[in-house]
Amino acid sequence: MSSERPINPRFAEDMWFEEAPGGPPRYQDRTDKPVQYFAVVDKQGGAVLGYVWAGDDDDAAAYQPRRAAGGRGINEGISWISRLREAKARGVLPSEALAEFLADPEPGGRGRPLSGSLSDAPNAAAVKALAEGE
Repeated sequence: MSSERPINPRFAEDMWFEEAPGGPPRYQDRTDKPVQYFAVVDKQGGAVLGYVWAGDDDDAAAYQPRRAAGGRGINEGISWISRLREAKARGVLPSEALAEFLADPEPGGRGRPLSGSLSDAPNAAAVKALAEGE
């Protein structure tokens, strides 16, 4: 008798991912159209953790963590993504969500919008490049 165990044939089958319908409403997380963005800074030390961007043309908005912020920047995304989903559920345009966030200087989480940092970018990829290049 051999000591090798037979391999289950299911391990050789292709797996198919089918997204289930439903879930929370979300803005698109990519756009090639112009966006506006602002910096999110740490409430304690003021370091830039990431950027929140939005563009109405493609109903798109997202949080982009700053690479140099490491885990703190990534973890801060939970707070901003939750806020974006809540705004989308209320039917708020992405640009209106940005304005709401900028008007709240002390949101939950470790970060806050950096006053005066609202800027324009040609697309979401430009914001991503900014976050990765610093």
